[in-house]
Amino acid sequence: IVQDDQVDEEMKSQDELKEDDRAIGQVNEDRGVDDIINAQEHKEVVVVEEKAPVEENKVFESVEQEPQFPGGVKALYEWLGKNINYPPIAAENGVQGRVTVRFVVLKDGSIGEAKILRSKDPELDKEALRVVKKLPKFIPGKQNGQAVNVWFTLPVVFQLQNAH
Repeated sequence: IVQDDQVDEEMKSQDELKEDDRAIGQVNEDRGVDDIINAQEHKEVVVVEEKAPVEENKVFESVEQEPQFPGGVKALYEWLGKNINYPPIAAENGVQGRVTVRFVVLKDGSIGEAKILRSKDPELDKEALRVVKKLPKFIPGKQNGQAVNVWFTLPVVFQLQNAH
């Protein structure tokens, strides 16, 4: 680094730089030409990314495309609302709350194994499992473009209408 007044060479304008045909940069003598020749020899070669085959019966925790209820989450809760029968014993005792059910959405969209993840009351648990097993087919989850089995967690809320 030197003082401005000691600089001999003047900076070139953009126009002067455009006219300059010298290459500026670092040259790697070993590889440059070989890569071009190699690329020309193999220009007919097509590279295809192979999707890894998905294990037949594996159940995924999360996937690229999650399973969906036809019509979305709102439609799912509307369907549950129409199909849940509040257990009379639970209603008489004022039992209400959330039961979390975990189930498998199979690759054909049907419901597979279902189990209670978080219990509230045995009667509510039983009804939550019953109604989940009756769910219509989902749009299956996908991994690498293939339909796969996926775990799905669903909170089922039991709430009495006249509860304060």
